Amino acid sequence: MTAAGTCAGPRPNRLGCPPMHFSQLDRGELIAVLGGAILGLSVFLAWYTLGDKYTALGHCQGPNTTCTGWNSLLIIRFLLLVAAVAPAILAWIILRGHALSWPRGEMTAIIAIFALGFTVFRGVIDKPGSPAGEIGITTGWWIALVGGLLILVGSVARTKESMTTRKPPGLP
Repeated sequence: MTAAGTCAGPRPNRLGCPPMHFSQLDRGELIAVLGGAILGLSVFLAWYTLGDKYTALGHCQGPNTTCTGWNSLLIIRFLLLVAAVAPAILAWIILRGHALSWPRGEMTAIIAIFALGFTVFRGVIDKPGSPAGEIGITTGWWIALVGGLLILVGSVARTKESMTTRKPPGLP
């Protein structure tokens, strides 16, 4: 909307705003938005199990307890939430018909790769807390992994559709 309270666009509706084209959303965007919702929800679910009484992870203490992604991932939790919102932003761009200088879905795919990288790093490679041998992953981590994969699959599908096919040099 402009400062006067009306939207500027090629074909304004009765409020002066260009219409949203829900027919422009395809299966890829819907999959990615679903993955974003799943990823965003997973941050608030239990990611880690704490084994013995000496196990500590942020504010969580063992024995036999769980710790959410929100309580255990200090900076990465915000990055995962940003990654969860990215598919909704892509859907908004497509609904509004905004022009981009890159293929639609490409930036969302890159964000999904980072989210998957953070998730795998904190779940498999370098678990937070100590002692690391007493910390296990639980359902929230697996749900985050599925959400990140859905975002990636959906955004890659959109990228393939919106890319123009290149022709070899010399062909019309």
